[in-house]
Amino acid sequence: MLTQEEFVNDVLALKHQGLTIAEIAEELGYHPATISKWLASGGPPERRQAQAPPLIDERWAARIAELLARSPRLLATSVYEILVAEEFTGSYPTVSRHLHELRGPRFRAAAQASVPIETAPGEECQFDFADVSAWTSGWGLGEVVCLGCVLCWSRWRRWWFTTSEDREHTFEGLVRFFETIGGVPQRARTDRMGALGTSQGRRFKLHPPTLAFAQAHGIEIRACQARDAKRKGKVERPFRDTKERFLEELVALDPPASLAELNERAALWLDERVHARAHRTTGVAPAERLGVEQALLGALPRRRFDTAYVEARRVHVAVPMIEWRGVRYSVPPTCLGQKVEVRQEVDTDIINIRWAGTLVASHAQADPGVDTVWDGAHYAAAQADALAPHRPRLRLVTPDEPPTPAPVRLEVPGGDYDVAPLDLGRYDLDELGGRR
Repeated sequence: MLTQEEFVNDVLALKHQGLTIAEIAEELGYHPATISKWLASGGPPERRQAQAPPLIDERWAARIAELLARSPRLLATSVYEILVAEEFTGSYPTVSRHLHELRGPRFRAAAQASVPIETAPGEECQFDFADVSAWTSGWGLGEVVCLGCVLCWSRWRRWWFTTSEDREHTFEGLVRFFETIGGVPQRARTDRMGALGTSQGRRFKLHPPTLAFAQAHGIEIRACQARDAKRKGKVERPFRDTKERFLEELVALDPPASLAELNERAALWLDERVHARAHRTTGVAPAERLGVEQALLGALPRRRFDTAYVEARRVHVAVPMIEWRGVRYSVPPTCLGQKVEVRQEVDTDIINIRWAGTLVASHAQADPGVDTVWDGAHYAAAQADALAPHRPRLRLVTPDEPPTPAPVRLEVPGGDYDVAPLDLGRYDLDELGGRR
C-alpha cells in the first residue's frame, strides 16, 4: 500500500511533470483507475489497522486467577483445556498472551543446540522413575513415584504411579507396559538404576534377576552413561507433562482419592490429550503410529514373568512364627523349625506362606505399629499343643528328606538245599575251647 509520503513524492511529482495517468500508473506499477482515484481523493486511503485479538473478559480473567491461585505452575495448555471444557470460545494464543502478561516467559534459550535421536519402529523403548510425592503427599496418598515408559518411534507412553522403585516394581511396571502395547521392543534403555545392576566404571553389570527378566522377554536392557540424560530424553521430557500439566490440573480441579484412581485418570488423560493428537516432532498421533509399530514388536512370553516378592524364611523352633518386613506372622505348629516360602504380590497387602508347595497361611499385611499377627486357628493349635500333658517328642522330617526305609526280612521256603561242607581245618579248636 502506498503511503502519503510516497503519494506526494511520486504520484504528484509525476503529475506536475505533465505525465498522463496511464504513464504514471506504468511508472509506479499501479492500475490507472487506482491512480485516478487517488488523485481525485487527494491521496491513498489510510492503512487498515489490524483488529486487536479478543481479550480475556472479567469472567475468564477471574477464573484464570482462581486456577493459578490453586496451582501457580499451571501451564497455558492446561488452563486453555479447562476453560474450553467450561465453554470458553477464545483461542489458545489469547490465553497464552494473558498468562505471559501475568507470569512472563516460561522458557529461555538453551546453552547449546540438540537434535532428536532417531530410532526404527520396534527398536527401542525407554523407562525411568520420577518422584511425585510433592503432589501425592498433599492428597493423603503418601510417597509415590511414577514409572514412565515410552516407545521411541511412535511416542506412545504409559505412566504407572506406585509406592516403590525397587526391582520388583520396575519389573511389574515393564510387564504391564509390554502387555498394554501387545509386544516387546528389541531394547529397553534407562539410567544406571541400582535395583537393576551395579556400575563398574563405564560398564554397568546387570544383576542376575535382571538378566533373567531380559532373557524371559528376549530384550536387551541397556543403561546410559552417567550424566547423559539426553540419551533417554524421550522419557525424561514427557515427565514435564506428568508434573506441569497432569498433576497440576488435578491440583486445580479434583485430586484423586487413591492410587488406583490416579492411575485410571492418568490413562484417560494420556489417551485424550497425548495419544489422540499429532506429536510435535513426528506430526502424527502416537495412537496411529502405534498401530504400525505393533507389527514389529517381539512376542510376549507364553508365561507371565513372576514379579512378586518371594523369599525363604525359617520358622522359629518353639514359636510358630516367621518374620516378614519387621513383623512376625503365624504359621501352623506343624511347621516348627521348617523352611517356608513367603510370597507377596507387588502393590498388594496379602502375604502367602507355603510349606512343601502347600499354602499353609495367608495374612493381610499388618498396619503400622503392629509387630505380631496371629491367625486364630494357628493360635488355638499352638496353645493346645503347648498345654498338652504328655507330648511325644517327634522328630520333624524335612519335606524334601526321603523317609528311612524299613528293614526287610528274607523269607526262605522249606525243603532240602545243597550246602558245601564246613572246612574246620582253618580254626584252632583247642584255642577256641580255651576261650570258652
